[in-house]
Amino acid sequence: MAAIHARALYRLRITASKTVGGFSTTAATEGSSVDGIKDIVAVASGKGGVGKSTTAVNLAVALAKTYQLKVGLLDADIYGPSIPTMMKLHGKPEVSKDMKMVPMENYGVQCMSIGFLVDKDAPIVWRGPMVMSALEKLTRGVAWGNLDILLVDMPPGTGDAQLTISQRLKLSGAVIVSTPQDIALIDARRGANMFLKVEVPVLGLIENMSFFKCPSCGQNSYIFGHGGARHTSVEMDLRFLGEVPLEMDIRSGSDEGNPVVVSTPNSDSAKAYTNMADKVMRRLAELAEERQLGPQILL
Repeated sequence: MAAIHARALYRLRITASKTVGGFSTTAATEGSSVDGIKDIVAVASGKGGVGKSTTAVNLAVALAKTYQLKVGLLDADIYGPSIPTMMKLHGKPEVSKDMKMVPMENYGVQCMSIGFLVDKDAPIVWRGPMVMSALEKLTRGVAWGNLDILLVDMPPGTGDAQLTISQRLKLSGAVIVSTPQDIALIDARRGANMFLKVEVPVLGLIENMSFFKCPSCGQNSYIFGHGGARHTSVEMDLRFLGEVPLEMDIRSGSDEGNPVVVSTPNSDSAKAYTNMADKVMRRLAELAEERQLGPQILL
């Protein structure tokens, strides 16, 4: 029931039509800058190695499977594309009649990555302009069709690529992923502040690798500390979306291209991802309502 309610709230904010004085008016969000895509959400971190791509994959699959949304996943990490492996997708994308690349699909999610276009072990030794050109082709040069949400697995850091994506794709929001340790949270704060500086709403923070639950004794071990992301969210007046434990099933599922929300849907980690997907949808609905756009007269 909770999943149905969250999906209903999200869909309700997409288009609310009424008739005023004989004209049809539509109260809706402005939408993204890519035709056919209602919301584009960045999944980001200030640094690599904190589980950003794993989070993006499981959020995307949860939104598609549990909430029945039309979801896309863009691998914007040009230098280290991992979505093909994590989503068990191989080969090169087909080209449509209008000369756009057709996304590859698995688990109900449409995916695009530079990893589909280069050899698996080939290093991508590109300067900034080539990276910007590639990102443009991976967004507007793709036949995404009609999507409710496109999740963007962002490259780590706060450089040119991140700014270009933030400013040109008209992001609906960003999710920040961090481990609990202070050194990761320093960069997570930088990432959050970058989005706020370019007026992209931060939907919330996720604490990944929050704790390790011993499979033998059942005790939690806080290897990287605990509660750091929750504390940071309070300090920065941001939402805390939840915590994900450090589990072998998550690691093995990522390596095998079998996301934990599919392989073990009743596990604590899968439930955590699904709950965070719910919060992302609800926050997008709230932000759309807060904008209170004026009516558009349709002739």
